[in-house]
Amino acid sequence: MVKIGVPKETYPGETRVAIIPANVQQFKKIGAEVIIESGAGEKAGFTDAEYLEKGAQVVKTRKEVFENADVILQVRALGANPEMGKKDIALMREGQILIGFMEPFFAKDLVEEVAKKGVISFALELLPRTSRAQSMDVLSSMATISGYKAVLLAASHLPKMFPMLTTAAGTVLPANVFVIGAGVAGLQAIATARRLGAVVKAYDIRPATKQEVESLGAKFVELGLESQEAEDKGGYARDMGEEFYRKQREMLTKVVAESDVVISTAAVPGKKAPILITEDMVKNMKPGSVIVDLAAERGGNCELTKPGEVIEKYGVTIIGPVNVPATVPYHASQMYSKNITNFCMLFIKNGEININLNDDILSSTLLTKDGKLTNPIFD
Repeated sequence: MVKIGVPKETYPGETRVAIIPANVQQFKKIGAEVIIESGAGEKAGFTDAEYLEKGAQVVKTRKEVFENADVILQVRALGANPEMGKKDIALMREGQILIGFMEPFFAKDLVEEVAKKGVISFALELLPRTSRAQSMDVLSSMATISGYKAVLLAASHLPKMFPMLTTAAGTVLPANVFVIGAGVAGLQAIATARRLGAVVKAYDIRPATKQEVESLGAKFVELGLESQEAEDKGGYARDMGEEFYRKQREMLTKVVAESDVVISTAAVPGKKAPILITEDMVKNMKPGSVIVDLAAERGGNCELTKPGEVIEKYGVTIIGPVNVPATVPYHASQMYSKNITNFCMLFIKNGEININLNDDILSSTLLTKDGKLTNPIFD
């Protein structure tokens, strides 16, 4: 029988858990047993008793999880948890499988250490954007949470209400919300802001997103810069170069100035987030306006963003939230758990592990095997 280990998350402020009780039975059906560290699910709202009830084994220490498990499942591993994740390497052994967010673009040294231990590791953020991989797409799941929460953050800081109201005291005009980036997070932000009654505009350099934006009831802002080249073959945003972003900033200035709320979501895998909102653009916004910069962890789309902080400049509140999914841990864990369970189904069958590297999902996400770095991102 394959043993699946789920240790507590050790990254500061991380409240999610890799597997929730509801998915334990799925592992049992394929001949796998789940071993979970006591308290691993508590911050997300899942008790040890619930895991036991579903047939998981609950152990007292992290060491017991690593000693007994064939496969270790984490939310934040290695580069996504550099300090504490490094300590876990000492607990790993040859042939053990490690799966989770790894941030491999920024953690080559840690990945090399894991490779030397003979660990087989998979980074879930490298999943291809294909229809077959959708049920495992942790980036989309977590972006859904972030887009939703960004609107709530904006609404709680804006000195206005979002919907239009007709009252005996007069008419309250709706808030104007501008969403930059119409990926999963942006689309969820649009939908949430619309539900709250705001007038929403959105922009993305990928022209294919126009139809999706409009289907949610938002107006698509066309700058004439949209390009098919803005998306790579994996479906991720491509770095367009500083000259392109300079032109983009010039054309966005007017729309940003007219907005009560700006939610920015633009990120490029493995690179610093592009600056789309300059200090001058912030100066031109109305007092009381709010910027929620969902790219804060990658340096931010706004020139003034301070990751993990809420600041006020020129009368504008600039919010730089980090690890947003961890602020909604119950549903974030539910979605992540389903994604990672589906991923494990690719190589665990009838109580045995069989990693078929002809499977593009497994080959795309594989970081280390047989003591070597195996992914082309390290070339």
